[in-house]
Amino acid sequence: MPVIKLETIVNTNRINVVFDLIRSIDLHKVSTKKSKEKAIAGKTAGLISLGETVTWKAKHLGITQKLTSKITDFKRPIFFADEMQKGAFKSFRHEHHLDLKDNKVIIKDIFQYQSPLGFLGKIADFLFLERYMKNFLLERNKVIKEYAESNKWKQITSTH
Repeated sequence: MPVIKLETIVNTNRINVVFDLIRSIDLHKVSTKKSKEKAIAGKTAGLISLGETVTWKAKHLGITQKLTSKITDFKRPIFFADEMQKGAFKSFRHEHHLDLKDNKVIIKDIFQYQSPLGFLGKIADFLFLERYMKNFLLERNKVIKEYAESNKWKQITSTH
């Protein structure tokens, strides 16, 4: 089961703002422009919280697909996790850990997933899927960092 671990340093001491940006449905849409993700069911705007689900429709690797995830763990403003309920993976869990250190917010992502199709899924992981998912998460964190380090975060968090 592949595990992708990332660390992003955000040059702000606003841990609550960063936490809200990470769980913002609206910012997720901004950060996933390439795959044209749309929230089509469950929580479709604003800030997702414990027990809530969102269903995304997107085009990944040339295939339009739907994925439903649920917030299964939540401790504001330092941790939350979302887990796939239905979708293309056999399973996934994405943990978001936040820490405030030296007036900077440290985001640690742990994305653990299991591909479908057994042995063929393991080959796909090796050939392209793990790299694709890592790049997807890096792009998302780049947008979160950009919004948190500027006044753009007010556009996202002040409306909800």
